[in-house]
Amino acid sequence: MIFITGDKHSIFGGIKQFCKDYNTSKEDTLIILGDVGINFFRDVRDRMAKDMLSGLNIKLFCIKGNHDLYPKGVQGYTEINYHGGKAFIEYNYPNLIFAKDGEIYDFDGKKCIIIGGAYSVDKYYRLERGWKWFEDEQPSEETKKYVEEQLDKVNWKVDVVMTHTCPEKYEPREWFLDITEQSKVDRNTEKWLDTVEDRLVYEKWYCGHFHGNKVIDKMRFMFQDIIEFR
Repeated sequence: MIFITGDKHSIFGGIKQFCKDYNTSKEDTLIILGDVGINFFRDVRDRMAKDMLSGLNIKLFCIKGNHDLYPKGVQGYTEINYHGGKAFIEYNYPNLIFAKDGEIYDFDGKKCIIIGGAYSVDKYYRLERGWKWFEDEQPSEETKKYVEEQLDKVNWKVDVVMTHTCPEKYEPREWFLDITEQSKVDRNTEKWLDTVEDRLVYEKWYCGHFHGNKVIDKMRFMFQDIIEFR
């Protein structure tokens, strides 16, 4: 079985309970749409989280959020072949798989493209307090080019899109934080995803980032819910 859920931010009680309730196995996969929180603190807290998650009867397929350090910046990760694409693992934690942005994976016969990253609306609040912030939180121009090259290979047609944030046209403005000055929010990723969505033929699009659950057209925003991937 394959399941999908939204941001976790290092809070994994819901996943533990889900595995218990559904009697999952290491043959099952849970896709997390970014801000996973296991490459965040860069200290013993990350290792403790990975040790705990490695003991669960499920594989976690992790998409990069704006609050995740990309595996290339974490010592010990190796690139592997996974479901028709490239992904990253640490050999001590083989059930914790990180997606590579722009790769197209085959999940249950469906072509699924992955695009992680977003802008942190609390960037300057974090920097002022010395909290964690990652310079590579948004897709680079190199990553964007790679995504578009991969889509060229499939004539801009996939079954499913999985991203951390969403195209700008779908942003759930009713969820925006009142304390955030929206004119200062960098929406380059969302604007670029607009251009991708305009060209792309797809059946479903899943995203996280906004900490809410709703559906607009083919776009499904996810947070704490865990649903079966279809």
